Amino acid sequence: MHLSILIIYMMIYSKGIDNKKQMAINSRILLLGIVFLFCKVSLSHGRTNPSFRVKAVNLGGWLVTEGWIKPSLFDGIPNKDFLDGTGLQFKSVTTGKYLCAETGGGTIIVANRSAASGWETFKLWRINEKTFNFRVFNKQFVGLDTSGNGIDVVAVASTPGKSETFEIVRKPLNSSHVRIKAPNGFFLQAKTETLVTADFAGNSNWGENDPSVFVITNTGGLQGEFQITNGYGPEKAPQVMKEHWSTYIVEDDFKFISQNGLNAVRIPVGWWIASDPTPPHPYVCGSLKALDNAFAWAQKYGVNIIIDLHAAPGSQNGWEHSSTRDGSQEWGKTDENIQQTVAVIDYLTARYAKSPSLYAVELINEPLAPGASLEMVNKYYKAGYDAVRKHSSTAYVVMSNRLGQIDARELFPLASGLMGSVIDVHYYYLFSTVQQNIDYVYINRTQELTYVTTSNGPLTFIGEWVAEWQVQGASKEDYQRYAKAQLDVFERATFGWAYWTLKNVNNHWSLEWMIKNCYINL
Repeated sequence: MHLSILIIYMMIYSKGIDNKKQMAINSRILLLGIVFLFCKVSLSHGRTNPSFRVKAVNLGGWLVTEGWIKPSLFDGIPNKDFLDGTGLQFKSVTTGKYLCAETGGGTIIVANRSAASGWETFKLWRINEKTFNFRVFNKQFVGLDTSGNGIDVVAVASTPGKSETFEIVRKPLNSSHVRIKAPNGFFLQAKTETLVTADFAGNSNWGENDPSVFVITNTGGLQGEFQITNGYGPEKAPQVMKEHWSTYIVEDDFKFISQNGLNAVRIPVGWWIASDPTPPHPYVCGSLKALDNAFAWAQKYGVNIIIDLHAAPGSQNGWEHSSTRDGSQEWGKTDENIQQTVAVIDYLTARYAKSPSLYAVELINEPLAPGASLEMVNKYYKAGYDAVRKHSSTAYVVMSNRLGQIDARELFPLASGLMGSVIDVHYYYLFSTVQQNIDYVYINRTQELTYVTTSNGPLTFIGEWVAEWQVQGASKEDYQRYAKAQLDVFERATFGWAYWTLKNVNNHWSLEWMIKNCYINL
């Protein structure tokens, strides 16, 4: 019997009793109701409707750029193969050896390595399309030895300045051959295998006997928010990003979501959104207005929103989707950094707390162990939880498990004591056969989900999953079976799930495409 019906029935039944006794009985009935309701909410860890499950889709690639989702965003960047974080290796045409930051950095640059690896890879910090800083393995910057003769090339500076700023000059009609122009106006040259200096005047020959000529190998780079905004620069980036934000996700997408078996969206945002309209360089303003639009559309179509801090200051995992500049992971190493991140959560929750569409706030996405220590993650999660609760007593607070070799229950000691807390896990697959993947879902994922789903612990959320794999030549029926297997298992998550992502140039990563082409039935 529903609690409210029970209370009404008991109050009516007690009408024949004298007033004093009736008041006493009614008081006890109300107290019983409060206790019952408290127990009900406690057992569901803050959930007032235990049967409700989030069926969501991520709006990935919208307010936090990921180049693989929409590669064409980067097409207009000049020298787009030289973005922040790109790794370059330089092989001298005269010595036949690679430039190397000896001991990984902190001393001289040499040209004596027969093969290239970490010490021989220089990561770019882009100043403009031609000018760069070079960061070495131990995070120092290549520069001129200003305390010596001014021409020796070293890697000792912890922050780049004028002496650490170089221009890459490509050979006409052969972009794999380059010269490196130093801030003193001369070019770097490999005089010997152990002596690299910036004192070559240069010529137009580009011959194989020219010590200033190097063959470059591009080891790959990043295509995140930092790369796209810094790549386009302060004049073009605002135009490109605002066009993207206003066209990639629109009102009709929320209508589509509401009409196709979904009830929520998880929206990745970057930490700079809290500084709009004057975010720090190189980020540009406008993403906050786009998020405002999302809340208006969500309310119109009855869609819940999970705000997901996908990119934290300093980068919590060193990947492009956390907007790292060069692959470094610096988040959570200082109290100041934690406080800065909490301030973002505080700002976003305060802004949207009164919206009926705010369903949850995810404090951070995929912090990577061991760089993000459990101690600092717990410290941040407690402070972030308190920041949400300062403005909302109803929004769920989602805590992403760390990636890496961790115990999937490591957040339980903290989260179990916080009402309305949710643990987020992400499940992807790499097996090469259809049945391997499906069996893994039904057996292994069921076990893993059961392990983190307890009656007195936090709710469980599969914040990212996808019906894609590395199977070659899979049929439509194979994909349908694979998607169904995941839906069968993931419906047991006590908070719900979110597909990655709504739109993607790779069809099976696009839930919109999967639904429209009948690969997934929700």
